[in-house]
Amino acid sequence: MSLIKSISGIRGTIGGRPGEGLSPLDLVKFTAAYATFIRKNTTRDSNCIVVGRDARLSGAMVKDVVVGTLTGMGFDVVNIGLASTPTTELAVVGEKACGGIILTASHNPKQWNALKLLNENGEFLNDAQGKEVLRIAEADEYTFAEVDDLGHEYINNTYNRRHIESVLALDLVDVEAIRKADFTVAVDAVNSVGGVVIPQLLRALGVKNVIELNCEATGRFAHTPEPIPENLTQIADLMRTGKADVGFVVDPDVDRLAIVMENGEMFVEEYTLVAVADYVLSKTPGATVSNLSSSRALRDVTNAHGCDYNAAAVGEVNVVTKMKETGAVIGGEGNGGVIYPASHYGRDALVGVALFLTLLAKKGKKVSELKKEYPAYAIAKNKIELTPAIDVDAILEAVKTKFASEKITAIDGVKIDFADSWVHLRKSNTEPIIRIYSEAHTMEQADKLAQQIKDVINAMI
Repeated sequence: MSLIKSISGIRGTIGGRPGEGLSPLDLVKFTAAYATFIRKNTTRDSNCIVVGRDARLSGAMVKDVVVGTLTGMGFDVVNIGLASTPTTELAVVGEKACGGIILTASHNPKQWNALKLLNENGEFLNDAQGKEVLRIAEADEYTFAEVDDLGHEYINNTYNRRHIESVLALDLVDVEAIRKADFTVAVDAVNSVGGVVIPQLLRALGVKNVIELNCEATGRFAHTPEPIPENLTQIADLMRTGKADVGFVVDPDVDRLAIVMENGEMFVEEYTLVAVADYVLSKTPGATVSNLSSSRALRDVTNAHGCDYNAAAVGEVNVVTKMKETGAVIGGEGNGGVIYPASHYGRDALVGVALFLTLLAKKGKKVSELKKEYPAYAIAKNKIELTPAIDVDAILEAVKTKFASEKITAIDGVKIDFADSWVHLRKSNTEPIIRIYSEAHTMEQADKLAQQIKDVINAMI
């Protein structure tokens, strides 16, 4: 069993003893701690918290425990049912709520679930806020409401529709251009909430021909849910038959968007943000942001538009913070996460689909032809395992010193920028390993760079 407490929330496997997995007792503990934190820190007077969930098998049970705990803490709950992460974020704002909880383990397998915690702006708690919730939980510093002060649950199933309507209303989404393009679009939603909302969005955008793969929201994932190439063979095989112009794949909570080209090859998740940013910058020039482990292609495209690119530490909340600091018009992460402030400050696959289809319609090209317009890079992801006795921080400092003549960024581990490539080293928060991300113009070059760094670290050890 596993229970992981981090900046991105509390996630764990369902079942087992309390404290060893995400048991009902753990759900009560962390939900009560979150409610206590919100009570102390919110500026709202609505006394309301929004709850949405993905379709995974444990979702109904987790929802019942979380809703019961929140009402037991004296909060009213707006239960929006099966809803994506970005939909829940928008619902917090729409309800003028004190906060929100998304019940999803994102791309983790079916035995996992999680509490993702939002503030009153529908954005993830930052690191300090998340740590305060964990402190409250460990200290059992929460008090349940007396009988006359119990909260109530309200069901509101309108937010999927409202989310779609908000996407259609974006200035840079051209529904008429998409309709005229007469696309045939394939969708793989891994049998979660994307199977509900993505086909509805596509038809609202004027796409008449939608091929649905794994779009029944049963929670019985048809394949490993992370939208990476090795898990997407079914839609890739379909695309190779020539039946669709483009394929879209989302993870269980619909904040990541992967694109499959008409020839069955991957557009590559890194390039979801690159393509969308290219379109946004062509209409509304401004700054862009991605995290340190995302492709340099975004920087190149941003500079080609005469605009400024900035890098943030890994983590959606860090990207959002940097976007607000720089007034970025578009940003996100290289895992297919598009953050478009004109909509809201959260990764949103619905926004990504609508903007990408608009770009594709206006270009009048095949997806594979569009891909060739962007700088060619490949990212390799490796790791080096260390013994618990080795000081990982000292190793990273030594690497920084050795490559001091190169451009070094140390806001999140150590990133070394070379002329035509980069490597990013980050220590794991849960195990004695260093994660090594490297990018170059070819995968062979990226792997070679990673091996060079591994050799340097091993020599130090």
